[in-house]
Amino acid sequence: MRARSALFDVYGDHLRSRGDRAPVSALIRLLEPVGIAEPAVRTAISRMAAQGWLESTRVDAAPGYRATPRAIERLSEAAARIYRRGPEPWDRRWRLVFLDTPRHRGERERLRHELTYLGYAEHAPGVWVCPYDRPEVDEVVGRAGGRARHAVAVELDPEPVDAWDLTALARAYDAWPAEATRLVHEEPPHGDDDEAAFAARFRLVHEWRKFLFADPGLPAALLPPDWPGTPAADLFTREAERLKPASDRFVARCLGAGLV
Repeated sequence: MRARSALFDVYGDHLRSRGDRAPVSALIRLLEPVGIAEPAVRTAISRMAAQGWLESTRVDAAPGYRATPRAIERLSEAAARIYRRGPEPWDRRWRLVFLDTPRHRGERERLRHELTYLGYAEHAPGVWVCPYDRPEVDEVVGRAGGRARHAVAVELDPEPVDAWDLTALARAYDAWPAEATRLVHEEPPHGDDDEAAFAARFRLVHEWRKFLFADPGLPAALLPPDWPGTPAADLFTREAERLKPASDRFVARCLGAGLV
């Protein structure tokens, strides 16, 4: 588990209802049960601040960091997808993006990563497709130095579901029950029951979040009736809710009464 992605989990899963901010000391304490050491946390904080995800602030007179508006928007959108109860409504139209890619290879790779996260797939060279409207796509493309032109297809025959590797995604969902069981029963390095619940839930959410980069959330009409993503999501929701009360108590202790 990398410190940067773990910090995103802290802000996205625990601090959104607590002012989107925390003292540095609390961030260090929160990541200790999942095996991330203080130097790695401090380095990740500095990098996220340089990238515009965090900004320094004072929290109860102590040095701390809060999420920027850009980070809050991304984290809120991610949380809605992590805890969603089913596919989004679909109007049976496809959104096409004709992409003029950035010049630099690194920017191109980052842009592909961002578009995949938004639910797009490359249907043909330079043509990306998504079943849903994603207004933020222009900002994502522009920030990378590219340019996007848009079209809406009322009908595509055949439906472009092959743009996504649904076979590999189904295998990952089939493996999730065993993985989830391992994650919630793995012993933390130390701590009481609340800390153990926090560590278990943290690992569970962290691994489930990876599906956001693989699963576009295709409409139910485009998925097989026995799609394994549905029972996998139900299992995740049950376990996350079961562990949440004790996990919240540990977070509250780390943050102190001033932020709860």
